[in-house]
Amino acid sequence: MAMEPHQTSDHILDWLEDSVSFFPSFLDDPYNSGDIQECNLWDQNHNIGQYQCDDANIDSPNATNNTIVAATSTTSTTPPEPYNSNNIPLSDLPKKRTASDVFSPKPSQNHKQKKIKSRQMNEPESGDTVIEGTTTVRKSGGNKKGSAKANGNNCNSGNNKEGRWAEQLLNPCAVAISGGNVNRVQHLLYVLHELASPTGDANHRLAAHGLRALTQHLSSSSTSSSATSSGSITFASTEPRFFHKSLLKFYEVSPWFSFPNNIANASILQVLAEAPNSTRTLHILDIGVSHGVQWPTFFEALSRRPGGPPALVRLTVVTAENQQNTESPFAVGPPGDSFSSRLLRFAKSMNINLQINRLDNHPLQTLNAQSIDTSPDETFIVCAQFRLHYLNHNVPNERNEFLKVLRNMEPQGVILSENNMDCCCNSCGNFDTGFCRRVEYLWRFLDSTSSAFKGRESDERRVMEGEAAKVLTNQREFDEGKEKWFERMKEAGFVREILGEDTIDGGRALLRKYDSNWEMKVEENNACVGLWWKGQPVSFCSLWKIDGNDENRLSARL
Repeated sequence: MAMEPHQTSDHILDWLEDSVSFFPSFLDDPYNSGDIQECNLWDQNHNIGQYQCDDANIDSPNATNNTIVAATSTTSTTPPEPYNSNNIPLSDLPKKRTASDVFSPKPSQNHKQKKIKSRQMNEPESGDTVIEGTTTVRKSGGNKKGSAKANGNNCNSGNNKEGRWAEQLLNPCAVAISGGNVNRVQHLLYVLHELASPTGDANHRLAAHGLRALTQHLSSSSTSSSATSSGSITFASTEPRFFHKSLLKFYEVSPWFSFPNNIANASILQVLAEAPNSTRTLHILDIGVSHGVQWPTFFEALSRRPGGPPALVRLTVVTAENQQNTESPFAVGPPGDSFSSRLLRFAKSMNINLQINRLDNHPLQTLNAQSIDTSPDETFIVCAQFRLHYLNHNVPNERNEFLKVLRNMEPQGVILSENNMDCCCNSCGNFDTGFCRRVEYLWRFLDSTSSAFKGRESDERRVMEGEAAKVLTNQREFDEGKEKWFERMKEAGFVREILGEDTIDGGRALLRKYDSNWEMKVEENNACVGLWWKGQPVSFCSLWKIDGNDENRLSARL
């Protein structure tokens, strides 16, 4: 049954309110079942592939502003019919079903396959594996050492869309929500509920985080007091010491942030070497998400610099606004976290005269030369990493105006690093299209993190993945791609600077420490460096300086 867009809220709300007993504690804890409950839900005549994310062919009505929530205290009624009338009614579903059953027609299995399946169905609850054709799907049900590594490394190729079954459920569900297709939403949420797991391979984890995000979206505009919480472990919910430990561990096993930090640090040294007063004061404006972890390696390199470090190093750190229910990934640390004392002690051990000024919970929009306290006698460099997209591009010229503020501070260099999803479409403001792009990003994170931790479960891994999953509810994360950011920087009066050979070589050397699926791409005559995972872009890092021609034009006008 399809509905007009304006009917979305009322009809799906009615279904969710009437189906609370159908999903036991579903909206509060969608992962309360220990095993996969198999259900013959999927219409094998229906082509899942057509629902994969494609900016060019997603054709759905705009999502309505008022979507959906389920009340936790309603009286149970008979759930509506599944999406397709050919499907078995939900009350008659068989008791056991796995992900490979959902996505593959039942082929005739040879005797060997039957023996394998029979043997594996009798394995311990730590993991149930079903092999059909060439697809293997594992459902984790415990923390036993023997299954942890296999679970984590059971990811399919990052470019193999057929193996990425979680996206083939999440993306069409987002399309169905936008289109107001109640029965299809019900159908896909049920399948996700049965297959999602916060442990296991990247598919199960993506399904778990995606299911939370979808149910949160459905409940976000309701006045009900039973709004869904994220349910994930995040930076803000951890203890400061463990938070710091998790960051260090992640930097050790994954280049997701350590690589752009390395390029940024080398770029700062490059700008400093070209500055006329490089032995005096170095002032760095840190608008990033490193929470201090970026700087020890920089201080160490600074201490080995020919001529020694500058007489004074000033570090002005602008932390993100600690708003309630913030969904900005990696930006907000736990209450009470203070890395300043650790950095000061480390800098002292390197014979560096360090001064730290923290602007906590400071809106980027209000930054200016006075709040930063810049001086013409210092080498002033801005390091902006994975934070500028938090500025709202829907507010007229907010991003352009902020870049002009940076330009007016007259920095000797600006390092800009951002996520790189190459977004060039005009429809990412639609819920389904934007959600699809964010699911793609989270897949790359979960897939690479599974390899980084070698499939092992750990609290550090869980907190990093929980923080990354915020991307699914942050609609600003991929609203603009690399080319748009470059266009904005040029409009603000900046020009790209060629990255030095030492910077490029240092990036290559660092990346050799990590999984071979990581790749560094040098673009446009060393003017930009990209980090890629399994042939797909993750982030970019670039160095900018004030456009001298722009200065000359400005002087001529004055």
